[in-house]
Amino acid sequence: MFVNINATPAARPRFLGEHDDQSRASVLVTEFKYIRGAEIFGEAEPAEYVYQVVEGAVRSYKLLSDGRRQIGAFHLVGDIFGLENGAMHRFTAEAIVDTSVRLAKRINLEHAARADALVSRELLSMTTSNLQHAENHMLLLGRKTSLERVAAFLLEMDGRVSAAGVMALPMSRRDIADYLGLTLETVSRALSSLHEKGFLEFLGQTQRQIVLRNRSELAKLDL
Repeated sequence: MFVNINATPAARPRFLGEHDDQSRASVLVTEFKYIRGAEIFGEAEPAEYVYQVVEGAVRSYKLLSDGRRQIGAFHLVGDIFGLENGAMHRFTAEAIVDTSVRLAKRINLEHAARADALVSRELLSMTTSNLQHAENHMLLLGRKTSLERVAAFLLEMDGRVSAAGVMALPMSRRDIADYLGLTLETVSRALSSLHEKGFLEFLGQTQRQIVLRNRSELAKLDL
């Protein structure tokens, strides 16, 4: 379920094409609020819109033939997602927590890209970035140990969600496990091991707030 909240554009992250009046006029952006666990779009649904996270977090995932869930990416504040090469979505996108999302019609963005070289470059840059993330995730899933995978995940999130030295993770350990191709128990053991080694510290009862105490040692596991 979602609610159209139409927030003030000036308070929102810049969307594709929002760099001059002409581009803004050609790309109409609408904002919706999704409650925790709500589906934003489903796998194999028409890819008619491109999305940006304004507040909250989104996971993109596939359900495998054996019923397992494989999360392909976490989309955080400012991230743009849902741009596909084909006509259909390859993943399902779901709000991890209560989340605000901006969306624009894909066809309008394509028209803006044809008329504006800067928008075209932005689309190319975003596509290249998504491809790089997919390649990095493939390499991550090929790592031999759970510690290597969890260390790589923590370093990735450290660069994306940390503020004032504290990493506030919106996703659960189950989400992390499904992203890393591990079990929930394995992720918990790996985090406990890193904590015992003094590499990180947990804050709060949920242990979703993490302070990294030894990034250099974590980086060695991420080689």
